[in-house]
Amino acid sequence: MSTPDEIKAQTQARFAQFAQGYIDSPNHAKGEDLDRLVELAQPQPDWAMLDVATGAGHTALKFSPHVRRVVMADLTPDMLAVARNFVTDKGMTNAACVLTDAENLAFAPNSFDLVTCRIAPHHFPDIYRFAVSVERVLRPDGLFVLQDHVLPEDKRAGSYIDSFQRLRDPSHHRAYSESEWRSLFLDADFIIEHAEMASKSTPLVTWAERQGSDADTIQHLQVMLAQAPQAVSDWLQPTCVGTKDATFVQGYMVIVGRKRR
Repeated sequence: MSTPDEIKAQTQARFAQFAQGYIDSPNHAKGEDLDRLVELAQPQPDWAMLDVATGAGHTALKFSPHVRRVVMADLTPDMLAVARNFVTDKGMTNAACVLTDAENLAFAPNSFDLVTCRIAPHHFPDIYRFAVSVERVLRPDGLFVLQDHVLPEDKRAGSYIDSFQRLRDPSHHRAYSESEWRSLFLDADFIIEHAEMASKSTPLVTWAERQGSDADTIQHLQVMLAQAPQAVSDWLQPTCVGTKDATFVQGYMVIVGRKRR
């Protein structure tokens, strides 16, 4: 089994290699979920915001008109460079970039009014340390808004889906069920103010190619969809399996927690 440091090194290496592709990634760049995150957070003009594992910077860019300043944080220097160039080209002027580990955020306690993290925690080796680190850097009454993959409560089905994700991207550590996400927030002493599920239809081939999957890996992914147990198939809802038009549904959890006063 890989150590936490090995998992993080693998994540850095893969996202350094494929960073540019995340600018145009439909799952990251587009979708009503970005608008929904802003709606749920209700950001204020005097707020300081931290976007953890910012990726190409799409979440930071979406929130930037609504807050005073945005700190874009990431573990991968190449990813952070791509994000900086992307948001600058889009005219964003209230951003700073910081290289830091999500599980040990390099900021003083009570530094931010809002912390966001979108489609990234499934890469983190210690999700609890991440949540505790977020709670530390938030100001009292501050908000933590998270969106990430969600798994069914059926552990065997969840394990199969994690394996499917990991075949495409070996830096995928694991995702969590709704009950596990809720427990995480409660264990880190957040008050859960809102939780909801969302989903996106995902074209298999372009999704796999974005992480450099070769033809053999894509074929293996097709086979995993075709042979998926019923509980997995019900969750992923695959279509056109075995063709270049194959799709599946990715489920997401959106959860909002408030730091206690």
